[in-house]
Amino acid sequence: MDHFEITRLRQLPIEGVAQRIGLHVSRHKSLCPFHDDHHASLSFNTRSNTYRCFACDAHGGTIDLVMRHLGKSFPDACRWLADSHNVILTEWKPATQAAESQPPTFDATRYEPFFERPWLSQEARRFLFDERRLSPAVVRWCRLTSWTDRLQTHWLQIPYYDANGKLIGMQNRNLDSGKHDDHNLRNVPRFRFPYGARCSIYNLPVTAMLQQGEPLYITEGCSDCWAMLSAGHKAIAIPSATLLSRADTKLLTDLATERQTTFHMYPDRDAPGERLFMQLSQALTNLVHHQLPPTCKDFADYYMSQHSTPSRPEGA
Repeated sequence: MDHFEITRLRQLPIEGVAQRIGLHVSRHKSLCPFHDDHHASLSFNTRSNTYRCFACDAHGGTIDLVMRHLGKSFPDACRWLADSHNVILTEWKPATQAAESQPPTFDATRYEPFFERPWLSQEARRFLFDERRLSPAVVRWCRLTSWTDRLQTHWLQIPYYDANGKLIGMQNRNLDSGKHDDHNLRNVPRFRFPYGARCSIYNLPVTAMLQQGEPLYITEGCSDCWAMLSAGHKAIAIPSATLLSRADTKLLTDLATERQTTFHMYPDRDAPGERLFMQLSQALTNLVHHQLPPTCKDFADYYMSQHSTPSRPEGA
């Protein structure tokens, strides 16, 4: 595959590629699949043939979109694009020195020390306990921690672990998003992800604790997952069905087969929430639909409506 062929793949219409991988594009925008998005933060520039999310700062071209969204290496993403758009390519020959041919890797050793002794700033405590009213035990279980950057932006760090407790990814959530008039702070993304982070299913370690026949709740994002855990249920979060790898799907279907796990979901009261439920129900045939009250947009909203008193830990 030479430079000319790669250029042809990069010139494929970006919006068409996005739709081919399962995104719903309307007026050059789509919900971003790389974070818990509810406001169509992903924009497509048809002139430069690129995409950019103004919340989590994910950006790139056609090949980048396929690599990140489908979890493919550079050559596999090129093959997928070629097959999907009937582009004939010459046979791929691995290039040992080509950096872009290597799949992104996440350096877990760099971030593991942050979660060994979690520390919560006042801003993080206010968000987790006063605003979200979460159980302190849940915050400890999820190993949430915080930090402040050189611009004095406050961040919540959210670790992602596999079912065996190995750190595989991390999400940074901007706690100051929408709260400042400063132009520089307004332009800071709402979410940030380290290079190579795998953030498909959140709170996978809870699956190892499931008893025979015990229900597992599926939520749409970390916030809903924290609320569900605080309500006393075992839960995971899956922000996008298209982010699930085959291994992720097999892990969940094996739970249903081997432990008779039943899956339950309170979809967000919007079209994307119902769409996610329908997509997941194709793989998880015993997924049970629960309806939120009309006044609540998601489970976190419902949980907060039932817990009016902040859940600050002792001594906080």
